[in-house]
Amino acid sequence: MAFDLGQIEGLVGGAAWALARVSGLMLVAPVLGAPVIPLRIRLGLCVMLTYVLAPLAPVDIRPLTAQGVATLAQQMLAGAALGFVLKIIFEAVSFGGQFVAQSMSLGFAEVVNPQSGGSVPVLSQFYTVLVTLLFLTMNGHLQLIDLLARSFTTLPIGADGMGADGIWGVLTFATHLFGGAVRVALPALTAVLVVNLGFGAISRAAPSMNLFAVGFPITICLGMIAVWLALRGLPSAFDSLQTDAWDMMRRLIGA
Repeated sequence: MAFDLGQIEGLVGGAAWALARVSGLMLVAPVLGAPVIPLRIRLGLCVMLTYVLAPLAPVDIRPLTAQGVATLAQQMLAGAALGFVLKIIFEAVSFGGQFVAQSMSLGFAEVVNPQSGGSVPVLSQFYTVLVTLLFLTMNGHLQLIDLLARSFTTLPIGADGMGADGIWGVLTFATHLFGGAVRVALPALTAVLVVNLGFGAISRAAPSMNLFAVGFPITICLGMIAVWLALRGLPSAFDSLQTDAWDMMRRLIGA
C-alpha cells in the first residue's frame, strides 16, 4: 500500500495535535505528571494516550505551516490549562499544611516535596500524600483522562481554543489556592490559636515563667492532637475543592 507525502503529513499531523494536548497536560497535572514517576513511565503513558486519542483529532491541518505551529502551541496551552487547574487544588492543600505547621512551630522541620522539587514542612507533605491517595481512591486520574478525551469533541482542534475568557477563568480560579488553604487548615489553626491565647494569658499572670521552655512542647503536643482531630474533615474539604476544579475544567473545554 503506497502513501504519498500528503497522506503521511496528515497522519503525522493528527497524532501531533493529540500529542501536544496530552503532553501539555502531563507536564503540569499532579499525580500523572509527578516527577517521582520515572520518566520512561510518563513517556509511555503519554504515547499510549496519544495513540488512543489520535483518531479524535482532525487530519486536515498541515503541521508544517504557520497555522500548524499555532495549532500545536494552542493544544499545549489547552492541556496545560487543564492540568494547572487541578494542580492548584493540590497546592492549596500543601499551603494549608504549611499554615498549620508554622502555627505549631514545626515550620523548621522540612522535607523535599517531590511534586514541586522545593522544601516544604513535613506536615504539608503529609497532607499532600493523604489527598493524593484520596484522589486515586476517588478515581480522579480516570476522570481526568475521560475529561481529556471529551475535550477533543467539545473543544475541537483548529477552533478558536480557550480564548481570553478561558485564560482569565484559569487566573481567577487561582484564588482557590488561598481560599482552599484556609479551608483545609482552619480547624487545626483555630485550636492552636486558642492554645496560644491561653499562653498569652498565662504570661500576663506569671511573667517570670519561661514560656519558651514550657510552651514549645505543649504547643506541639496539643497541635498534633488538633491535627489528628481535624483530619476527619480533610476528605470533605478536598472533595469540595476537587468539585470546583472539575466544574472549572468542564467550562474550559465547553462541556
